Amino acid sequence: MKTMKFLIPLLVLAGTAAAQGPESFRFYKLDFVVKEVEGGKPVNSRMFSTMLAASQGSNREQANIRAGGRVPITTGGGTSFFDLGVNIDARDLRESQTEVAVSLSIDISTIAQENAGAQPVVRQNKWSGTVLAPAKKPTVVFASDDITSKRQFQLEMTATPVK
Repeated sequence: MKTMKFLIPLLVLAGTAAAQGPESFRFYKLDFVVKEVEGGKPVNSRMFSTMLAASQGSNREQANIRAGGRVPITTGGGTSFFDLGVNIDARDLRESQTEVAVSLSIDISTIAQENAGAQPVVRQNKWSGTVLAPAKKPTVVFASDDITSKRQFQLEMTATPVK
């Protein structure tokens, strides 16, 4: 009988913890804007979005975005194929009251025709690291100069809590 007195409260607590499990996750909408900037003004931009749950304890949540295609490039030696596009991997989002930290790995490959009749140039930008950004505020988390022009590539991220 003594065992039953202790067992019932434990079962109630276990049921409460199980009910709170999925609800305790906080989700964020991650908006990424890839910008090409020249002279301080955007000349091109593309937007990508995903949802990611905040990681808790040893649980490491992850989201992946893949957008692109294979492009044939014909030269005197034949045809080569290049994988072009945007790959964004976001994982292990951690939150505080006003900021989020998230590990990002970005790979952006584009093709540009620099001069009419000239061979196209394949541009590739790869960034990775853990970034810290304020919640709900667009923040440039990566930037690099294009080595073939006077342009700069930027990755802007906005992390917005969903609930």
